[in-house]
Amino acid sequence: MPAAPSCRADAARAARAWPSDGQSPRHTPLLSAVHRLTTADGFRRTVRQGRRAGSTTLVVHLWVDRDAAPAPAQVGFTVGKAVGNAATRNRVKRRLRHLTREHLAALEELPGRAALVVRALPAASEASYASLGADLARTLSRVSSP
Repeated sequence: MPAAPSCRADAARAARAWPSDGQSPRHTPLLSAVHRLTTADGFRRTVRQGRRAGSTTLVVHLWVDRDAAPAPAQVGFTVGKAVGNAATRNRVKRRLRHLTREHLAALEELPGRAALVVRALPAASEASYASLGADLARTLSRVSSP
């Protein structure tokens, strides 16, 4: 059984960073290494050649190479300094990483190889977990439809 937060501030911080599903963030699976977009070339190609859709809190870029052999979808995140200080940027990244894992199965169904870049806008720092999830789902549906 996971330990309770040690103080009120820790409990409040944990509540802001994670959805209230009753699970500890330490027990949720991370985005695996095969699903991480890590190279600068991968980011550049996805942003320049991929389809783009935006909302008030984020912009997504999806690049699909239909001629390539099927491979795991890769996801990368960019959260600039305009979003907030380091703690705020990391909180936004954690939320987006958690939300994106829910959509990996849909990305895997795309033919070929897919790469997704999620760019957080300054409004993402004030957005709730639910509104970030709704924006991500809406923008992903726009870029993945033909």
